[in-house]
This record gives sequence, C-alpha cells and structure tokens, in this order.
Amino acid sequence: MKVVDPNAAVNAGAAAVQALTISDAQVAQLCAQYMTESDGQNTVLPASNDYAQRLDRIMARFKNIKDLNLNYKVYQSNTVNAFASGDGSVRVYTGLMDAMNDDEVFAVIGHELGHLINKDVRDAYRAAYLVVAARYGIAAVNTTAGALSTGFLGDLGQQLAQNAYSRRQETQADETAFQFCVTNGVDPYAMYHALNVLIRLSGENSQQSKIAELLSTHPNTHKRAAHIKEMAESAGYKMTTPNTTNTGSKPSNGTTTKPKATPKLKMGN
Repeated sequence: MKVVDPNAAVNAGAAAVQALTISDAQVAQLCAQYMTESDGQNTVLPASNDYAQRLDRIMARFKNIKDLNLNYKVYQSNTVNAFASGDGSVRVYTGLMDAMNDDEVFAVIGHELGHLINKDVRDAYRAAYLVVAARYGIAAVNTTAGALSTGFLGDLGQQLAQNAYSRRQETQADETAFQFCVTNGVDPYAMYHALNVLIRLSGENSQQSKIAELLSTHPNTHKRAAHIKEMAESAGYKMTTPNTTNTGSKPSNGTTTKPKATPKLKMGN
C-alpha cells in the first residue's frame, strides 16, 4: 500500500486545480510520455512481423482518419485488448488479433478511436492525472518530455486501468465504430461480432485472465452488442449468415445485405 507524505498532501488541492485546467496540448504531451513508458514495458513487434503487417493492412482500410495523426503498433501478449492514447497512439495486442478476424479487429480499433474522437481519452487522462498528482503532491502541471518519473507514469497507468468508461461513452464509441465500418466498406455487423467474441471468451475459463482487463473497462457487453445489431438493422443492413470468427487476414464470414442507399453518418461529436 502506498503511503502519502503528509507534507506533500498540502499541495494536493493546488494540483487538483491545475489538473482540471490542463490543456489539450498538455494532455497530448502526457499521453506521449505514458506511451513511451508503455512501449518500453511491453514487447513491441517489429514492422516485419506478420502481426504488424496484418495490422498495417487493417489500418489501411481507414480512409478518414488522417487528422488524428495516428501511430500504431502491436504488443506481443495473450491479453485480448486494444487501446488508443491521446497522442494518437494505437496499440493492439496479439491476443485480440488471435481471437478476431480483420473486420472485427477493425471495429475494435474504430471503437477505441471513437473514445479518442469523442474526447473520452482526454478526459480519462485528465482525471487520472488529478488523482496521481494529488498523491504525489504535484502543485503544477509539467508534461514536457522527461518531466514525469517512471513511478508517476506507472501509477498513472494503474489509475487509467481502474477508471472504466461510462455506459454512455461506451455506447457512443460503439456507434462510432459502426460508422467507421459503414463509411469504409467493412461489415456493419463487425462490432456486433467482436462483442460476441468477447462474450464467448468470457464464458471460457481458460480465457478469463486474457480478457479480464478489456471487460473490466468495457462493461455491459451483452447490451452493447444488442444495440449495435439494432443500429445495423435500423440502417437497413440485414445479416443473412451468422458469423463464425476466423483469425488471420480473412474478412468476416457473416454476409450482409446492403440497404438500397447507404445511410449518411456523422463522425464524432
């Protein structure tokens, strides 16, 4: 258990005020520092690796994200997870890529980008910084490169993991993923299928530890899957063949009947 220095606690109120007013640029700097630490703590696969090349192909299917200035990498881990950071970093775990096909991975990344577009990531880092800064007694924001200790960044990561997104945020991110799929010619049911993969894995004892982190920060999976299915049906898409996930480079096995006119969808807020 971490013990807070009582002298440092005097500055906690000032740190909280500063954290509430941390700018978007400072959040991006904070995220960049955190990602440098995260990359150093994980096994990042080289560009020549099959997983990394597969992720390249999946990311190439996104045609409307240039303004996000993304960089993306694959972490070697059995964990079924992916996330996007406020500096534009996208990290996908091999465990997720093993469990899902390309359409489903695309949808999951679209979901994480939804959190980025909808400012959920920015708000999460601000909230986490507030808690950790108060713990360390930091009275002023300094997010320049090298300014934050490894211990601070480690605690920041733990705080981020503890802070689950709200039901509204998750729903909006799912809807953004659906929009990404439709506008980029990916199966509109891909997010629905991805959520059902998580539901299936959560029922398999051997996979419990691998998806614990993802499910803990992405709750209400059954309801979210039902909502996305309803969205696709309401937009005029009909799933005519149940999906059976095959990993690798194959697209979704579920076939979809397209509506006569593609619905006009708005990205982000």
